[in-house]
Amino acid sequence: MTITKSQYEELLAECSSSQGAIALLKRYRSYLEMLPSMRRPLESIITIPLPVVRFRATATEKNRGLVSDRTAVCLPCDIAFLMCDPEWKIKTGVEIFVFIHQPQEDFSDLLGRWRETQVNLSRGYEWDMPLRYRHILSEGADNIYPLFVLFDETPERIQRGLKGAFLPYVLRSVQLDDAKEKGSEGSELTSDDSLWADGQEDILHPESQD
Repeated sequence: MTITKSQYEELLAECSSSQGAIALLKRYRSYLEMLPSMRRPLESIITIPLPVVRFRATATEKNRGLVSDRTAVCLPCDIAFLMCDPEWKIKTGVEIFVFIHQPQEDFSDLLGRWRETQVNLSRGYEWDMPLRYRHILSEGADNIYPLFVLFDETPERIQRGLKGAFLPYVLRSVQLDDAKEKGSEGSELTSDDSLWADGQEDILHPESQD
């Protein structure tokens, strides 16, 4: 079976809300612990589907006319999660970029979107924030993290490729029927215990549950 556009759109819509974002992060201890407040998680994260950033041109670039002062680019990720302090209403230095496996996309295409995001954010940038968050400082962060979301129908070689590149991924099942399209709430992590080295393995492992 192949991934359909409806499956992709369903998961994109689900993860675009704060509730969906928290549900996605709950099984990743290191990512979840990046939330500024565990007591107010929904106020601690800003979700931006198909995000846009604006680059700050250097003096040399402006003098040479290479780029305008605020060039806007739509990042090739699907959703950005920005951590926000709910008390002070300020953005912290952590940003998580979600890459959902798209129809007809192979391993090099999926990984290439993360690499392109890394290149784009290697220079000074600021976020084009959603209207309700325009009062929050929009400067880019120092720490960016990827999270890949795959489907049951995703080719196994993509899982092997992400594992070999030491990149975290999660499998999601999306059930669609003729009456109503809906995404499953379950999330299953599929990486080996030894995937991450140097004390980073917990990024890829779910919270232990009693």
